[in-house]
Amino acid sequence: MDLDKARRFLASNHRAVLATRRKDGSPQMSPVLVGLDREGRATVSTRETAMKTLNARRDPHVWLCVLNDRFYGNWIQLDGTAEVLSLPEAMEPLVDYYRGISGEHPDWDDYRRAMVRDRRVLLRIELTAAGPDRSG
Repeated sequence: MDLDKARRFLASNHRAVLATRRKDGSPQMSPVLVGLDREGRATVSTRETAMKTLNARRDPHVWLCVLNDRFYGNWIQLDGTAEVLSLPEAMEPLVDYYRGISGEHPDWDDYRRAMVRDRRVLLRIELTAAGPDRSG
């Protein structure tokens, strides 16, 4: 599957499983909501202290399995290289992430306070490969 086709799928399908590598090389998987930024990178909001964040800082190669809302049917696997963006630099990209998935927040000041309180970071994933071309 070409990356532009994968990005089109990702633009309207946000449920995913993110895989990173633990220190011993085994996979660590987490359910996430994934967005798409203006530069075509996959984005994931998480916490500074989450294992996926620590793993991505150590080894930036990550994988996403993105599912459609019905679970069964179309899905894609994405390979990529993650960059961890911390606060305060992450704040406006976190706002963009929320808007891209959920639309407007009822109180952006409250949202920003929650991002600081929860020590949120944004994983920006430069996509390097996508598949499959077909299922089954």
